[in-house]
Amino acid sequence: MAITPIFLQKSKKIIPYPTAIEWMKTYVQKIYIKKAAECLWFLEHSSLYTAGTSAKKEDLFNPQNFPVFYTNRGGQWTYHGPGMRIIYVMMDLRKPHPTFPDHDIRSFICKLEDWIILTLKHFNVIAEKKEGRVGLWVTNPVTKQEDKIAAIGIKLSHWISWHGIALNIHPKLEDYSGIVPCGLKEYGVTSLHNLGIYTSFDTVDQVLCQTWERIFKYPLQLHSLTSELMIFNQDN
Repeated sequence: MAITPIFLQKSKKIIPYPTAIEWMKTYVQKIYIKKAAECLWFLEHSSLYTAGTSAKKEDLFNPQNFPVFYTNRGGQWTYHGPGMRIIYVMMDLRKPHPTFPDHDIRSFICKLEDWIILTLKHFNVIAEKKEGRVGLWVTNPVTKQEDKIAAIGIKLSHWISWHGIALNIHPKLEDYSGIVPCGLKEYGVTSLHNLGIYTSFDTVDQVLCQTWERIFKYPLQLHSLTSELMIFNQDN
């Protein structure tokens, strides 16, 4: 099976959440009709809360008055903000892939989790999957509490994936106080910086690219979104 590169798009500026969602909708449709390559998009958002399809109204407090968006991704409430590496994953699950079968969302999500686990291992952070909980978890070495370090929420449209992963590098953890993250009151959240790993976005991105190819076996090809986003914004 020939393995074609997947586009990697990196945005240096903070991207408004509505812009990202509308752009992804359009791009996913292009993948569906085979007019665009599969794509990873690395970006940041300003502070906001998003509700997945299982979110409960009583789990939103929002004393910060951050913008709130209701989405069609899976999962419950989550926070996005500066200091988080947002990774939107647009892949065609209709076709066979080297490391998971076609039309298999569970195997696909498992591989995404493995990708982030391997990335964090590079920084000597042991992240784990937990039965009955979404995302990836680490044990605080001081409190021994299990805290969430990465959230995962995927939506499929005609078997094309979108939405994706939020990995905490150095967000303001107090901004999570406006929600019950993922509906789990008994657990906290953490970040690489909170664990004493004072790394940069560029370093994390470099490791993400290396581990992606180890897990998924696809090469990544850097691609610029700048002109496409400018055209998209003008049209909308």
